[in-house]
Amino acid sequence: MRELTDEIVVSHRPQPPRPAPAGVRVPGRHVAETARHPDGRLAVITWSAPEIDPGLLHPALHVVSPDGTITDLGPTPADAGAPVWWGDEVCYLALTPPLLQAGNAVFDQRHRNLTEGVLACPVDLVQDDGNAPVVVVAAGLDTEFHRLGSDALAHAGSCLPPDRDGLLGLVRGSHLPPAYRDLDGIGWGTQERLSYRARDGLILAGLLVLPLGRTREDGPFPLVTIVHGGPYDRFADSLQLHWVPSAQWFAHQGIATFLPNPRGGLGHGHEFAARVGGRVGLEEWHDIEDGLDLLVAHGVAHPDRLGIAGWSHGGFMAAWATTRTGRFRAALVGAGISDWPRQVQHGEWGAFEAALADTPELSPITYAHEITTPMLIVHGAEDTNVPVEQAELLHAAVRHSELVVYPGEGHSLRQREHRLDLLNRARRLFAKL
Repeated sequence: MRELTDEIVVSHRPQPPRPAPAGVRVPGRHVAETARHPDGRLAVITWSAPEIDPGLLHPALHVVSPDGTITDLGPTPADAGAPVWWGDEVCYLALTPPLLQAGNAVFDQRHRNLTEGVLACPVDLVQDDGNAPVVVVAAGLDTEFHRLGSDALAHAGSCLPPDRDGLLGLVRGSHLPPAYRDLDGIGWGTQERLSYRARDGLILAGLLVLPLGRTREDGPFPLVTIVHGGPYDRFADSLQLHWVPSAQWFAHQGIATFLPNPRGGLGHGHEFAARVGGRVGLEEWHDIEDGLDLLVAHGVAHPDRLGIAGWSHGGFMAAWATTRTGRFRAALVGAGISDWPRQVQHGEWGAFEAALADTPELSPITYAHEITTPMLIVHGAEDTNVPVEQAELLHAAVRHSELVVYPGEGHSLRQREHRLDLLNRARRLFAKL
């Protein structure tokens, strides 16, 4: 049984598999993940090839008996993983067909969607021998635990609908998980849960983090909007302190932070996730802008002291936002996409990227001549997810930008000195707000 962690970290891209036991073989296939039944049988997910992208697109499910007999259960939807046993049946997670941008679902061994219509998103499956598997579910800003076929085991609450003024904030308590207990005694900015309606009526969620020791009545504040990766990801209601410039880090700089969860993200079901298929940056940007407008209208954000930042898909959105408006005084573009056709051709997840966008019309580089916002562009030199050429193209097109390429780094920065350098550069950038 895999451990249930305090905080679920959802990647911006499909995940590499967990290691499979040595000695498991399925002829002509690459063994990606396994789960053991108490009687010794193995549920096995295989790929068509060892490479991540081709493998994730054409997985299959098998059962291997202790004597080595293989029973093929057929092809699965893309990005299958987390196999578990439920009695004598196998279940697994995969992307909801037919789209590659429609969020996760739980499937049985006959490849039937067991979570169809659920307005939340399964993010993990945990085998519990003798009982129904546990499903870890992203539900709005919260993480819940369910049994397959039963009600929730536990949950932390739910996102509230907006009030009559369009924006609602609910103050929460401590956000320090056990891993952060060595930070006891350090002050944190007040974190609020937000709910508001987009211009087309869709209810959206997000977070607001205020500067350390301040309340809304002390506003308006300089404010940075941070856009999450994915787009199939989210900001959960947990401590917002990360190596990428984050909300609590900004709180110590006297800056408020808006963390929106626009359409296309995790936590609101398959239809919500599918809304950006072939349309990234369109209604998705309006979702972000509508929340920001409400924070300005409520006196929380100063209209002339706004910044925007993001990493990966969030980096794309930060660059894209500067082509939609000139209201931001600074932008941080981290490991972001600037040219979708090139990304589809050269990126690690070509087919997944193509499901989001594959035209110049949705590329920031197409409108780079309209960008007036001062921009810091940062990227890892060895990034195979979003190749560094994406940063170089944007920098060449935006003359008033600064480009920093970190040697030896991939899609995420791992070296401490590089993380510190990024934080200090971002501090100087947003000190201009």
